[in-house]
Amino acid sequence: MTNPCYYTCLSCLIMTLFQLIIPSQETQVTPPPLPILPLPNYAQLKWQQRELIMFLHFGVNTFTDSEWGTGVENPSIFNPTNLDANQWVDTAVQAGVSLVILTAKHHDGFCLWPSKYTDHSVIKSPWKNGQGDVVREFVNAAKARGVDVGLYLSPWDRHDKSYGLNKEYNEHYLAQLQELLNEYGDVKEIWFDGAKGSNTPNMTYYFEDWFAIVNELQSAINIFSDAGPGVRWVGNEQGFAGNTSWSTINRTLLSIGGSNADYLNRGDPKGTDWVPPECDVSIRPGWFWHKSQEPKSLSELLEIYYNSIGRNCVLLLNVPPNTQGLISNSDVQRLKEFTSAIDTIFSTNLAKECSIEASSQRGGKNGGFGPENVLDDDNLWTYWGPKDDDEEHNWIEFKTKSDKPLRFNVVRIQEAIGLGQRVKSHQIYVDGNLIANGTTIGYKKLHRIEKGVVNNAKSVKIEIIESKGTPLISSIGLHFDPFWW
Repeated sequence: MTNPCYYTCLSCLIMTLFQLIIPSQETQVTPPPLPILPLPNYAQLKWQQRELIMFLHFGVNTFTDSEWGTGVENPSIFNPTNLDANQWVDTAVQAGVSLVILTAKHHDGFCLWPSKYTDHSVIKSPWKNGQGDVVREFVNAAKARGVDVGLYLSPWDRHDKSYGLNKEYNEHYLAQLQELLNEYGDVKEIWFDGAKGSNTPNMTYYFEDWFAIVNELQSAINIFSDAGPGVRWVGNEQGFAGNTSWSTINRTLLSIGGSNADYLNRGDPKGTDWVPPECDVSIRPGWFWHKSQEPKSLSELLEIYYNSIGRNCVLLLNVPPNTQGLISNSDVQRLKEFTSAIDTIFSTNLAKECSIEASSQRGGKNGGFGPENVLDDDNLWTYWGPKDDDEEHNWIEFKTKSDKPLRFNVVRIQEAIGLGQRVKSHQIYVDGNLIANGTTIGYKKLHRIEKGVVNNAKSVKIEIIESKGTPLISSIGLHFDPFWW
């Protein structure tokens, strides 16, 4: 007769092996939710995370005290006495900037590099006896400091005689574009606009040909224009995005140089293309340096910051070199003040001192999508995600752990945009009272509390009212801005 213990031991062994081969449901990791299309590509994601980038408008206009050149300027006027591209890039680095864009050629047609296709360039300048190359010095300075470069090559050329002849000028333009993209290393952003002379209304730019060449020569580049395809214009030069700001648009509804500013400003929740907005604005009233002008005040720059970076955009701040070939001390100092102010505002996150609750979380407590993810300083790939089937409004709430109340006047909310932009509307409550509401969030939404500083707060609740699919919130902050008075 067989021993009953034999069957008991055999049963235990089979169960143990079964558990090793097939893990229990409790130990399985919950997968992320499906994305909401369209999505950003790798270059667009990296660009968005830069937040602040810099423009350098420099050329013959710097020496003629003008904004738009005529194209007949004598190249001999271009003679920066102390040009130092290292100083430009050092200024950018001190401001936390990782991408700088240079105007290789503006509307006047004067080239800051020795192009083989024109003599209207630095080769006819007394600067370095015609042997200089501003683009090369800029690129070398950036590379030495680990800063990425971008270039602006104006489609409008008021100097070249082929301008106005479609085939001939497009060949000329493409030749210069290939020079820049072949000979100066990696370029992370190429800047196009649709500007053209009123006396040449029939001039046609072959943008699709240009874009094809750009993508062939540079593998990880963002193409900027009114309609992308990589990055879009925000629709104005004040640095303000729409209060509603979608990264998605329909490119078929736009044309470069004739675009709908309102549509660019707000984007499109039904957009089929991921083309995020870039806010271009100058630190001074003009784009080129003028002796009579001074940089914007700190309060003006912070206002721009909240209405650009704080509205799902990247801020492209122009800081023009002067006639010496240096960024003026007043601009350098204002940038330092600006950077210091941003660090002061956002270096402390009061939400980290709170306990966190949420309406629900995907996969339960061990699913990996808990509300604690919004405080882990990873603003992209870890996030709070509620259950897919929740019918009520989703919310996340912060409560003080001690008797010390919260004092803040800025609320920061960020989405996990790697899986798409989702939130359509949201509200913020303090101790049960509505203090702010908004529409889109995107990569970053900053709320400055309209009624001033919130004092003696015990709880802060952020409620997602409407979204495309399950909302995914990657980061939340409660901050105090001492400069907003």
